[in-house]
Amino acid sequence: MLISHDWLRSFVPHTLPPDELRALITAHVATVDGMERLRDDLQSIVVARVVQAQRHPNSDHLWVTKVDDGSGELLDVVCGAPNVQEGTLYPFARTGTVMPAGLKIEKRKIRGETSNGMLCSARELGLGEEHDGIMALELDVAPGTRLLDAMPVGDVCYDIDVLANRPDLLSHLGMAREVAALTGLSLGDPAELSTAAAAGSDAGALGAHQQPVQHASRAATGVVQVQLDDAEGCPRYMGVVIRGVRVGPSPEWLSRRLRALGLRPISNVVDATNYFLQGYGQPMHAFDVSRLSGPAIIVRRARAGETIVTLDGVTRTLGEQMTVIADAERPVAVAGVMGGQDSEVSDTTTDIFLEVAYFSPRHVRATRRALGLGTDASYRFERGIDPEGAPRALALAAQLIVSLAGGTVDGAPVDLGGAPAGNGTVSITPARVERLLGDTVSAGEISTLLSSVGFAVAASGLDTGALNVVAPSWRNDVSRDADVVEEVARLRGYDVLSDRLQPFRPGTVPDHPLHLTGRRVRDALVGMGLFEVRPLPFVAGHDETHVRVDNPLAEDEPHLRVSLLETLARRAEYNLGRMQGNIRLFEVGSVFSPRNGALPVEKLRVGLLVMGRRRPAHFTDASAPMFDLWDAKALGERVGALACPGVPITLTPGDGEPVLWRISAEG
Repeated sequence: MLISHDWLRSFVPHTLPPDELRALITAHVATVDGMERLRDDLQSIVVARVVQAQRHPNSDHLWVTKVDDGSGELLDVVCGAPNVQEGTLYPFARTGTVMPAGLKIEKRKIRGETSNGMLCSARELGLGEEHDGIMALELDVAPGTRLLDAMPVGDVCYDIDVLANRPDLLSHLGMAREVAALTGLSLGDPAELSTAAAAGSDAGALGAHQQPVQHASRAATGVVQVQLDDAEGCPRYMGVVIRGVRVGPSPEWLSRRLRALGLRPISNVVDATNYFLQGYGQPMHAFDVSRLSGPAIIVRRARAGETIVTLDGVTRTLGEQMTVIADAERPVAVAGVMGGQDSEVSDTTTDIFLEVAYFSPRHVRATRRALGLGTDASYRFERGIDPEGAPRALALAAQLIVSLAGGTVDGAPVDLGGAPAGNGTVSITPARVERLLGDTVSAGEISTLLSSVGFAVAASGLDTGALNVVAPSWRNDVSRDADVVEEVARLRGYDVLSDRLQPFRPGTVPDHPLHLTGRRVRDALVGMGLFEVRPLPFVAGHDETHVRVDNPLAEDEPHLRVSLLETLARRAEYNLGRMQGNIRLFEVGSVFSPRNGALPVEKLRVGLLVMGRRRPAHFTDASAPMFDLWDAKALGERVGALACPGVPITLTPGDGEPVLWRISAEG
């Protein structure tokens, strides 16, 4: 996840330098894999004041100026800009500076007058297209101040490794919640949205007085009829019509926000939807109402053989298990993944339908895999967005679009379905926290830490010191007391936990007979010179004899194995393919027996595979004997004795494909 330093600061007004913020996030939230200063090419540019400006004696369009660059002496600088004025601050490139375009500034004579540096225009600095004059700065800073320190043009981008259990961190708002909690600062909406709200209210944008039209499955907003037929794939669907928009370029602040994350600005309407995806973690889509048949929006399952041309220009065939957004005639978007070309917003669009929804993570994941199409939207939907965040996101987005593109909201928004059930209550006690962390943490501190990141905490009346905790709607990963304790640990700081060794027993039942038997077998086989392998239990298999996994990690191995020899044989093939024929492998792992109409039975098994020479060749015995049938029998007897000590073991010949010997224990 890419996070912009300046965008994050618009949510939380912190003053942490980038390096300190990186360390704070890594220590308490998620690992920051990288940090890039986006305008390092402006490091040498300083703010300078023009103290004196006179006409060049040998030119009718040049100026000879004296510039204070904070060095203690005034520099003579020749300037050709018509807007140079005495007493004004400008960006200044000293002699020796290399400009963003690669030009090196050198001391030179221009029509007989010496120039020691250059006063810069916005285009020369890559800060805009203006080049008719130099860039006047309305700043209250001393000459000599670095431009990057004086203006928010030197953004820093963090590359954060967000794990699958924390989809709430896939936005600037989500990361800002954490920074606010760790710094004790307040969390708020960026100033640009406050401006948009004021402009939007004047233009009739969605306001608090316009309550959504709620209906079980059907409602209308403006001229668009909205119908929810697939509540399983789309538990909640919201939308509103905005009429009279003027699609055009985005303002510089919005383009800068997107460019900082490597995104290309497209238009004010489309950029506004991308703003909320990256800023608030809420994917949304705008449809051109004039291109919707009906006009209608129907959330339904795709029909067999239906196709859609997605925004990337590819014609895709849809499956009946996929949820689509359709008009009265055809699909116009693949729900949660990508919109269609037939209804996209263009320069001629005047009326839009703005969609904000909560799509089922399971359905989006299956659709994305089936189509082989991953997007920023699907990445968030399939991990789970905030199911209660749609109403506020829709209101803010409507206000922003109206402020950027004009227009008015046509009627109240629709809100079909509803937010999924909220998180349950988890009970936690200071004693449980101490048991898991090894440190004493008071109930008051637990409550303060959890409340700082949005948890609802209340004292339990059943047990002194016990707390009832409810995770916020955006934290679908917290479901048990261990999850809550983990929150306490990371917010408190792993570095402050005691380094004193505590009594610890790995696993839930480390003295279970099966656990002890497995360890005994492993130790013995390693001592006999075999190597343990731990492959995943997935094989090619057949639907008739194996259990197929609904969401396999790889399509070429979608079944659960019924024998360890299936995966051991693959390891042998791998070694033989690399001219390694002396193989001694074993595995202690699970196999799965199919059952009609029920989940498979999982059983723990031991598998061994030996081939080639019994021992490495030696210069005194270059022809070491080969493994044979009786070696396998001996290994089987040894495993049987280890697994069932004191019980007589009998080996009988197998069918040879793939079992050579079958082991049975009396009693």
